[in-house]
Amino acid sequence: MMSGDSSAADSLNEPNMVTKFYRSMSVRYQSLLDHWTPHVRSRWVFAVTLILIFVLRILLAQGWYIVTYALGIYHLNLFIAFLTPKIDPALDYEDDGLGLPTHTSREFRPFIRRLPEFKFWLGIVKSTLIGLVCTLFDCFNVPVFWPILVMYFITLLCITMKRQIRHMIKYKYIPFTHGKPKYQQAPTVDSSGLSNVQRTNNQVQADT
Repeated sequence: MMSGDSSAADSLNEPNMVTKFYRSMSVRYQSLLDHWTPHVRSRWVFAVTLILIFVLRILLAQGWYIVTYALGIYHLNLFIAFLTPKIDPALDYEDDGLGLPTHTSREFRPFIRRLPEFKFWLGIVKSTLIGLVCTLFDCFNVPVFWPILVMYFITLLCITMKRQIRHMIKYKYIPFTHGKPKYQQAPTVDSSGLSNVQRTNNQVQADT
């Protein structure tokens, strides 16, 4: 009786076919993302190609302007998050801020984004693919006067970028890290009174 109960409990604890399939697909999906992570240029070429395909689809079909507007707004939000620091500089500005150092005496602080580059790319790819799928269904093709949407988007883009640029100027940060600065080695003096720089110069003169 005990063995029967234990076997029944084990069978209940075992994952079903749906759970196994979901786990298998999750592992394959994560493996694919890990494979794409180091290929930055190839990833963005693929993303730009998808966007061009979507734009071509809209131009040829002459519809789905609401989908295009929503996709543009979402891409703009992703781009703003990509340019924004992970921690608001206003919260730490009194403590030397989060800006990149402008003097060699300041500590090097790399720019940490609110939205990392890979997640930015992944969000653009996913949203563009969803937009392409939406263009296959007429229920998303809502009749609208598209020049108004273009004016709305351009106005929102100008206002958002102006506010972001003002934020960058106010807290003196640049949303790009060009690498940690390299400093020259300080000269050391040996027992003979010559520094390492003087010894190197003397050796070069002797070789010539």
